[in-house]
Amino acid sequence: MGDRGAADDALLNLRERTIDELRGLLDDLYGEEQKVSYRRRVLHGKIDILRAELVRRLKEDRDAGKGVVSGSDIERLIEILANDLHGVSRYDVTADDEDWGDD
Repeated sequence: MGDRGAADDALLNLRERTIDELRGLLDDLYGEEQKVSYRRRVLHGKIDILRAELVRRLKEDRDAGKGVVSGSDIERLIEILANDLHGVSRYDVTADDEDWGDD
């Protein structure tokens, strides 16, 4: 179900579909859900690794007497807070899976 149009059409005219068609659609959607779930776990793993490295470096900088908050950190915080106030995500949650790439 890589085609977004086909996925969207899966729920149209359900009464006209046979039981086998419904089962097939359900299996396709379960498969898609598994792919999304796997991708999410991989992304969370990468996020955890990057955060751990960032924390390690910040601790090193703090122990060396360096400042741990930079101007870019402040700019990023302002951007995050501004986006939250508008209630709009800067990420397109409707983007196709193909846009994510395969890692």
